[in-house]
Amino acid sequence: MLVDDVVEWFTELPTRDADLVAAAIDLLEEHGPSLGRPLVDHVKASRHNNMKELRPGSSGRSEIRILFAFDPRRRAVLLIAGDKAGNWTRWYDDHIPIADDRYDKWLRTEL
Repeated sequence: MLVDDVVEWFTELPTRDADLVAAAIDLLEEHGPSLGRPLVDHVKASRHNNMKELRPGSSGRSEIRILFAFDPRRRAVLLIAGDKAGNWTRWYDDHIPIADDRYDKWLRTEL
């Protein structure tokens, strides 16, 4: 499940990056919560203990990350995405609170 902002972000990606992201999402869909490093890692600063990041391959200059969580129905909810290249720590500081708020909203409205 992708929130609208992630869909919009995805449609604006260069073709190579979009292909890498799509392949990572396909693997996430196939393997579910059992998918681990290096493609998926736990996000420590979230207020949700099940917040994770999807780490698709890179086309060279980008470091794409997609923050997501598995909801109680075991659906991966992709909450926010972006390129953290050149902005490693600050990217998480800025994006984790947004992902947390979006997941809270998801839990209130989609279950």
